[in-house]
Amino acid sequence: MEFDETLSKQYDSGIRRALPTYDSMLRLIQTFLRANTAEDVNILVVGAGGGNEVTSFSSNNPRWTFIGVDPSESMLSVAREKCKEAGVNDRVKLFQGTVEDVEGITNFDAATCILVLHFIHAYDEKLKTLQETYARLKKGAPFVLISKYGEPTSDEFKERLKLWKSYWLDTTKLSVEEVEAMEQDILSLSYLPEETIVGLLQEAGFVRITKFFSTTLFGGWTCFKE
Repeated sequence: MEFDETLSKQYDSGIRRALPTYDSMLRLIQTFLRANTAEDVNILVVGAGGGNEVTSFSSNNPRWTFIGVDPSESMLSVAREKCKEAGVNDRVKLFQGTVEDVEGITNFDAATCILVLHFIHAYDEKLKTLQETYARLKKGAPFVLISKYGEPTSDEFKERLKLWKSYWLDTTKLSVEEVEAMEQDILSLSYLPEETIVGLLQEAGFVRITKFFSTTLFGGWTCFKE
């Protein structure tokens, strides 16, 4: 799935159909971060393209600052425009790359990795992303991970996928054929069972891992640097 200029501009409407509780999810994440940090917070955002995360959090928390990284320049362009409109450019730094490219700061107060992990196909690369994030956090810092998850061959996953398809048909004018074509793109992403995702977080060093969120194909976990 290539986030070109067209797809980047359509992201906001698409993600709210793919993940119907998207805005509620962001509010829950903000609450978790507020409950586990001080007022002056520097947050690492892994996958900051689109800008919804940084603009929402920065607008509601005037003493928070952010460094965001994303491999898609098109998505970052959308994020920069949103930051400009929200008047938070002075507290948000965005650049193209991966978390490995964030150099010189190893004491972030918190980090998020929202809707990123399922785009990384290799297990070792997923683990490296989490390890590199862990390495840049203060001791005890909170971390939030949101990802598609599940075992695509399981009956449980098939029921969740059926609900995902039904929601698109119920809330758009797309045909069955068009939604089924989308389904093939969705299934081309990298899914892991929940226990494997928890294992990845543990292997990266995170503790107090707690599942706090689940909607259709997506799950969310909170945890902390040991």
